[in-house]
Amino acid sequence: MERKHLLENWVREQLAGKTFTVQPASTDASFRRYFRIFTDAQTYIVMDAPPQHENCVAFLQVAKILTASGVHVPKVFAQNLEQGFLLLSDLGHNTFLQALNDRVEIAKQLYNDATDALIKIQLTQQTENLPAYNEALLQQELNLFPDWYIAKHLQTNLSEKQQMILHAVFRQILHNNLAQPKVFVHRDYHCRNLMVASPNPGILDFQDAVYGPITYDLVSLFKDAYIQWNEEQILDWTIRYWEKSRKAGLPVAADFALFYRDFEWMGVQRHLKVLGIFARLNYRDGKAIYLNDMPLVMAYLRNTCERYRELFPLLHLLDELNPGESTQKIGYTF
Repeated sequence: MERKHLLENWVREQLAGKTFTVQPASTDASFRRYFRIFTDAQTYIVMDAPPQHENCVAFLQVAKILTASGVHVPKVFAQNLEQGFLLLSDLGHNTFLQALNDRVEIAKQLYNDATDALIKIQLTQQTENLPAYNEALLQQELNLFPDWYIAKHLQTNLSEKQQMILHAVFRQILHNNLAQPKVFVHRDYHCRNLMVASPNPGILDFQDAVYGPITYDLVSLFKDAYIQWNEEQILDWTIRYWEKSRKAGLPVAADFALFYRDFEWMGVQRHLKVLGIFARLNYRDGKAIYLNDMPLVMAYLRNTCERYRELFPLLHLLDELNPGESTQKIGYTF
C-alpha cells in the first residue's frame, strides 16, 4: 500500500489539486501495474513501473519513435523516473480481444488497421538506439522452453540425445530468424496490446522493442496466444500484409512462399519462447491463468513442425515429452 500512496500523492501534484479517484485499469505479465485516474474533465492512465524491475526510460524512448512514425500511442503528460511513475493519456477500455469476442465480424477491419499501423512502424528509420534482436537474445528466449516448460512444467530431464536434438533444431531456427530482413520490432504486437481507438489501433506495451526479423510482429498478431483463427484466415491476412508491405517498400521476400516460410519459422521461435514464459509466469510468479493459453500455443508449434521436414525432430521430441499432446486438437473459435 505504501507504493499506492506514493502514486496517489504524485498524481495529486500533477493534477494541481484537482479532485480525482483511482481505479485499477490492468496488470500484465511483468511487474507493471496500470491505474485509471478519473477527474471531472477527463481520465488518465498512470503506469506504476517499479524502477528496480522496469525501465521507464525505454518506454519514453520508444514512444517517441512510434509517435514520429505516425501511429497512435499514449501521450506522456508527466514522468517520475526515480519512482517509476508515468501519467499517460487514456486509450480506452476496449482491447482488440474484447472487441473481437463481442463482434467477430469486425475482425477484417481491425486486422487491416493493425497491419497498416505495423507497416508504418516497420518503415521507421529510427532504430539505431534499439537493442538488437541478435543471436544471443533469440537463444536466451529459446532457452526458456527447456528451462521452464520442460524442466518445471513437464518435470522432465532431457536425455543427452534429446538435448542434442533440441540444440540442433534451435540452430536451424536461429539460422532462419537471423537471415531475415530487420526492422523495428514491437515484440508483443497482439490483441491484448492493441486498443480499439481513434485513430485505430491504440498501441500499448512497446517498451521492449528491438531491431530484428521483419516477420516477428506479424506472427504475434496472427498466431496470437489469446485468440484463435483458422489457418486459412491466417494465410489470407498474411498475404494481404505481404502485398501492402511490398507496395510500401519494405524488404519482404518477392516470393510469398519464401516469406510465409520465414513467418512460420519465426513463429516456432516465438511459440517455444511463449510456452517457456507461460510456465515461468505460473511457477515463479504465481500467475496460473497463463496455463490456459498453453494448448493453443502448442497447437501452433506442432502444426508448423508438421509442415517442415527440418522440424520433424522437434515434433518427435514433443511426442516423447508428452505423448498425449499429439492427439489433442484445438478447436478454432472463429
